[in-house]
Amino acid sequence: MPEDIVKMSEESNLKPQQYDMHKYLEVNSDTILNSIADGVVVIGLNHNILFVNRAAKEILGRAEAEDLLGGAKCRDLMGHSGCTFGCLLNNTIKTGQHVYNYEVTFERGDKTIILSINTALLKDKDNNTIGGIEIFRDVSLIKELKDELKGKYSFTNIIGKNHRMHEVFELLHEVAPTKATVLIHGETGTGKELIANAIHHNSPRSSGPFIKVNCAALSDNLLESELFGHVKGAFTGAIADKAGRFELADGGTIFLDEVGDVSPQMQAKILRVLQEGEFERVGGTKTQKVNVRVVTATNKDLKAAVEKGEFREDLYYRLKVVPIQLPALRERKDDIPLLVKYFIEKFNKEMGAGITNISPAAMERLMEYDYPGNIRELEHIIEHAFVRCSGKTLNPEHLPKDLQNNSIIGKVINNSEPLKALEKEMILKGLDETDWKYNECAKKLKMSRTTLWRRMKEFNIDKR
Repeated sequence: MPEDIVKMSEESNLKPQQYDMHKYLEVNSDTILNSIADGVVVIGLNHNILFVNRAAKEILGRAEAEDLLGGAKCRDLMGHSGCTFGCLLNNTIKTGQHVYNYEVTFERGDKTIILSINTALLKDKDNNTIGGIEIFRDVSLIKELKDELKGKYSFTNIIGKNHRMHEVFELLHEVAPTKATVLIHGETGTGKELIANAIHHNSPRSSGPFIKVNCAALSDNLLESELFGHVKGAFTGAIADKAGRFELADGGTIFLDEVGDVSPQMQAKILRVLQEGEFERVGGTKTQKVNVRVVTATNKDLKAAVEKGEFREDLYYRLKVVPIQLPALRERKDDIPLLVKYFIEKFNKEMGAGITNISPAAMERLMEYDYPGNIRELEHIIEHAFVRCSGKTLNPEHLPKDLQNNSIIGKVINNSEPLKALEKEMILKGLDETDWKYNECAKKLKMSRTTLWRRMKEFNIDKR
């Protein structure tokens, strides 16, 4: 790299130690620039290439870049999409404004890569502009992963045709672009975390962090440190300052799972963050400010907990600005075939299997089962079947044993009142098969609509 390119402050203004260090840096500038992972290209005012570091050659696929020094123009080396509508460095030189993280595409052989570009001015000791520096990195993989992540948590990737799931989809489209706090309620395994991910990745905060905390998995002291961080010496084992999850989520979203298990003391601290956007680390006195969207989830009835005095009423209403109720899988059995198809495709990719079908008998077993573990349990059932299946079709014998003999009779035979239990199961099956259309269900069961409603009330079956 020519000596006149790297000029430091005037020697007369430097202390002896500073002078020695600047001289050392000047002599070793090529070594330093060649050791970094970002591509660096130095260009003169006439756009001639003056220096290309090792990373730039690798990123651009130009091992012969040394041949371009001294006469070739930067477009001969770079030629990315940022050159099409005006040179980025020209704009920096004319306006004095640097470019930061400007994404462009670059054709490298038969592959298109994405570069993130930064520009800076090159000046002499009199502060005159003598050229420019273009610094870039290949962000193709990062871009690909982000797109894959967004696709994974898009609304279209949440599977369901059931009318209750359609209501959830509509609500997600409305709430995701806002700043509103969301409370997701549903049984274990219904996909609460998937919904929280979808809200974040389809919001204006999608480029920010998405931080998850399982509140039920930590004791009060650990949860406080995890959420708000701590200072060195705050407690035994606190050997250094530690940032909490709220700090880490600044500018993004924090997801508090199982928030119904939080103690009253912690509820007060969470309420303060929601109201004031501030907190202190454990053992600290400095107030921290954060800009965080809060999404929470629980499988508990928080309203009942409020009535019992187990959950703060003011926090409850702060959390449920927008409540989302996820139905249990037994309440949306018409989605089971869709979910089974999705899991078959998933496990085929993961296991390299060639299973293409599920037999009607196996599907019937799956449709009759009530899934106390919801979608997560269905996923594990299909994974179990994949392990046991050596052919291309999943059959009943590939399912777990408790599903192979699953039937309405088998479910009610050990009940204290098996005949009543059988009637309830028949009514539920009739309602599911008619999509809860009461007239059709009553006809199917050979009873009047009034009798159907009376039986539903007797068996505590809620109307929809």
